[in-house]
Amino acid sequence: MATIYEVSALSGVSKSTVSRVLNDHANVSEKTKQKVMDAVKQLHYRPNSTARSLATNRSNSVGVLVSELHGPFYGDMLTAIEIKLRAAGKHAIIAAGHSDAASEIDGIEFLIERSCDALILHVDAVSDEYLIGLSKNSIPFVLINRYIEEIKENCICLDNELGGYLASKYLIDQGHRDIAYISGPLWKKDAGDRISGHKRALAEANIDFNAQLLFEADFKVKGGCDGMSYFIAQKQKFTALACANDEMASGAMKVARENGIKVPSDCSIIGFDNVFFTEYLYPQLTTVNFPIKEIALMAVRWILKNEYKTKDFNINNVFEPTIIARESVQYLPSK
Repeated sequence: MATIYEVSALSGVSKSTVSRVLNDHANVSEKTKQKVMDAVKQLHYRPNSTARSLATNRSNSVGVLVSELHGPFYGDMLTAIEIKLRAAGKHAIIAAGHSDAASEIDGIEFLIERSCDALILHVDAVSDEYLIGLSKNSIPFVLINRYIEEIKENCICLDNELGGYLASKYLIDQGHRDIAYISGPLWKKDAGDRISGHKRALAEANIDFNAQLLFEADFKVKGGCDGMSYFIAQKQKFTALACANDEMASGAMKVARENGIKVPSDCSIIGFDNVFFTEYLYPQLTTVNFPIKEIALMAVRWILKNEYKTKDFNINNVFEPTIIARESVQYLPSK
């Protein structure tokens, strides 16, 4: 394996100059940079990352902790983060917290112990107090899809309450008044905010909230299946169903088909997230757009600006959802 001394000898410059080139210092001429990089290529030299980290006090790695690794939502998030970091010459180290406070804390400590320069966190269970305390430590971090007033500058999130409101208001505007709702786990902040928005839309339209038309599920396809099966078994009257994410909406559509319920003529269904498969369901799913790729990219911009001092990045901390109207919601004429 080639050494930095061999690169120095072949390029005809000092070891310190080679080091400056490899660390992208500005005060090196283009001619010198080219000589060093030609030598690096010829010798197949690979810098010692540990030594570089000690010299620069940076590992050029960013820790990313997410709730889960499966599913299109997290896939889009992680892909956007990894591509943006790699383009900036940084690497992602990824861990999962599984929506469990102890696992999330363990994951955060694991990433800190790996000398990550900064953290991107998508966490559900760890307390606000823990995160506020973490913000007082030396490692910078940004939160995705979570808002904490005390550290709001560290938060890049969606207005989930507005998203829940828009989904149910869209159904109401299409003539529906008997609206069932499949939520995510209500201890999760985003799930709670979305159902709060649902209730706001009902109240605005003078529709009483019916607890019998609420099913608390798990943000997964099975939860949507279970929720629709529950409503059918209870023989509750409803003409529309709002689901707190697209995976549950797809499960609900499956059970509807299996029970001879036509979507949207018998039951309109709206989802939340606008993940890639919503356009390929039959009928195509009307949903609330959660711009997770844009939010993930904004989180990386936050890291580049606050840790790596990259200039000219404007940070948008709160994103607004929008309705993506497709075929799964039908206008219901008033009787």
